[in-house]
Amino acid sequence: MFDPAPDAERKVNEVISNARRALPALADVAMPEEGTLTLCSTLEEAVSEAQWIQESVPERLDLKHKVMASIQAACRTDAIIGSSTSGFKPSELQEGAANPGQIMVAHPFNPVYLVPLVEVVPSQQCSPEQVATAKDILDGIGMKPLVVRKEIDAHIADRLLEAVWREGLWLINDDVATTEEIDDAIRFGFGLRWAQMGLFETYRIAGGEAGMAHFIGQFGPALAWPWTKLMDVPELTDELIQKIADQSDAQSGMYDLRQLEQIRDDNLVGIMRVQKNADWGVGAMLREHDQRLKAMSPEQAQPEISAEPLQMFSGKVLPAWIDYNGHMNEANYLRVFSDATDNFMAFVGVDDDYIQAGQSYYTVETHIRHLDDIKLGQGIEVRTQLIAQSAKKMHLFHFMYNRETGDLIATGEHMLLHVDINAGKTCPATDTVQAKLTAVFNSHADLPVPEGAGNAIGQK
Repeated sequence: MFDPAPDAERKVNEVISNARRALPALADVAMPEEGTLTLCSTLEEAVSEAQWIQESVPERLDLKHKVMASIQAACRTDAIIGSSTSGFKPSELQEGAANPGQIMVAHPFNPVYLVPLVEVVPSQQCSPEQVATAKDILDGIGMKPLVVRKEIDAHIADRLLEAVWREGLWLINDDVATTEEIDDAIRFGFGLRWAQMGLFETYRIAGGEAGMAHFIGQFGPALAWPWTKLMDVPELTDELIQKIADQSDAQSGMYDLRQLEQIRDDNLVGIMRVQKNADWGVGAMLREHDQRLKAMSPEQAQPEISAEPLQMFSGKVLPAWIDYNGHMNEANYLRVFSDATDNFMAFVGVDDDYIQAGQSYYTVETHIRHLDDIKLGQGIEVRTQLIAQSAKKMHLFHFMYNRETGDLIATGEHMLLHVDINAGKTCPATDTVQAKLTAVFNSHADLPVPEGAGNAIGQK
């Protein structure tokens, strides 16, 4: 890397630190060993032996010409020079170049280490072999090279983004919406659909069983209406409509409408659940709605201390919990038991305020027995027995039942230690929590030790 900015090393190391954190989460196999980043004192040193050279200087054509000339004076003649330009055509970048066919647009999108698209825009000076090599290199590092058929200002993606951006500026200028309201319209609405099906496949579904041609027939006339500030649109001739319909058939014609809808729905659920785990955007809204639903459910009422195991969870097997056999998968048995543990903690006084104050219980050991299966939509409940406790310890045994049949589905045994979160050490629970635990323990003292308690796999 060569960058004359005095703080370039700090900036790039901070970005790479983010990449180290995020990129491996995309892979289900081990990532290759990380390479070595060398910060060079001159541009010539950086490019001299490189196979691929990426130019990412500011969007000034005169500056890019100057940098390209310096690169070509020092690099291999067979090296590919890609430009990160958002708008310039490759023929403009190649003006005055010693080897113009060496230069092409390779426009990535931030964050480059996560967003795979790279718009590869060659000019007529670039050979088909060079374009194929560029595509192979990008494929090999996990990118999605999109070779643009014709040179055009701003390529493909930024032309689409620019149209939305311009309209957004007008909506703010005319006091129709704020920046947050515009972003909400995207991230809670069409942005979710675009993220997994793009523009035309989304509209293919909107056209119903008649498909894309029907959609254009329904909504095409609106292009002539003053809905936006961008009124220069192509005429919807029969030829253009047929062209779009044919391309849409080639893209999605192997699926019927119901299949496309199910693919769309599954993708949307996946995207929205990821955001739910991050408590961000539409996911934060879903979490809030979950809490409203939970508060409305009579099944979640706090139990009374009694001489029987306490009901600490009641619900149904959700679609996201199902494996390829149609049963609840192992991870979600643990999820349900974890929810029961959290509910028991709150029951004895370890609630959000308690945790925010710096104390909690940490699970140090778990043992689950899978005794029966349970399927989508079936009701489950968890009853919890406190089989041991002390000032610093809580030993729980959960029984998971099929709510309809009463059959025991699984058991979960959990050992938890009370900790000072900030110190990272065990410490006694507060007197209030200890008193509640003691009351529960005393009420459970005459219950038999549950079958399977203390067991390891294959041992009695």
